Amino acid sequence: MSTMKGLFIGRFQPLHLGHVSIMESALSEVDQLVVGIGSAESSYTLRDPFTGRERFEMLLQWGADKGWSERIIVVPIRDVNRYSIWVGHVESLCPGFDIVYSNNPLTEKLFRLAGYEVRSTALVDRELYSGTGIRELMVKGGAWRDLVPSSVGSYLDEIEGPSRVRDISRGGRS
Repeated sequence: MSTMKGLFIGRFQPLHLGHVSIMESALSEVDQLVVGIGSAESSYTLRDPFTGRERFEMLLQWGADKGWSERIIVVPIRDVNRYSIWVGHVESLCPGFDIVYSNNPLTEKLFRLAGYEVRSTALVDRELYSGTGIRELMVKGGAWRDLVPSSVGSYLDEIEGPSRVRDISRGGRS
């Protein structure tokens, strides 16, 4: 019996409940989900404050909390900044997958052109669940913890994530 695998790529800056909703929906359709950490090399900027390793940990802890450690495969994916080779780059890093889940029109087009089945995902309450919005709440000292899984909130506290985001915002880096 073959295993059906999906692929979902995000920056997870940080992992939030919008991402969780999409991944839970995908996991209701596939046996395993390859979760690609996009821009894995980027960190310590206002757009990408968390390292690839930290985002990897967020995803692993969330998967363990859900009892899905065997169902999710987390893969860091560095940017190549060339769309013509991007799908091949992703394929070279990830275990095989059958279906791509995305809400990004360019990602959808590139994977369709490469012959993959692509399932569009709706943005889940984008006004509320947005990495940019969550980082802005961290800067302002707002209530961001209810927007991320509890394990992610605890982990961000442990690594002093909100303090880092505030420090980066004061330094003017973006």
